[in-house]
Amino acid sequence: MLENLILFLVLLVVGYTSGTIIEKRHFKKIREREASLVSLPVIMLKRPLHEAQIKESRLVNGSVVISIDYFKKFTASLMNFFGGRVTTYETLLDRARREAILRMKESAGDAAEIVNVRIETSAITKNASQNIGAVEVLAYGTAIYR
Repeated sequence: MLENLILFLVLLVVGYTSGTIIEKRHFKKIREREASLVSLPVIMLKRPLHEAQIKESRLVNGSVVISIDYFKKFTASLMNFFGGRVTTYETLLDRARREAILRMKESAGDAAEIVNVRIETSAITKNASQNIGAVEVLAYGTAIYR
């Protein structure tokens, strides 16, 4: 009995540590890529800033699926039981949203701006109990070329 508890706690610590390291590395890469693409504006408005100068427009998109690690799932289950903010899912959605926008920007090439940007999310479930296994985020918009 005690061995099982110790094994569970060890696996929980290993899961938490590895998940935290992977998440921090991903956030670091996201920040670096965001800094390199900061000059390409992403606008939620339906119309471009200067309509008279448009040479071409094209639909661009970026999507990502990010899996939730066991520790986050365990923590989210506890938060659902006790109530309150589920911050483990908030960071997962933040990473996925930012990654999808970056992929959309990268697919736009030398666009001047991306307008009418929309973001869609969906949860991907693994089993009959409807626990979230991963989250998919799709970002899409119209790239304007001048």
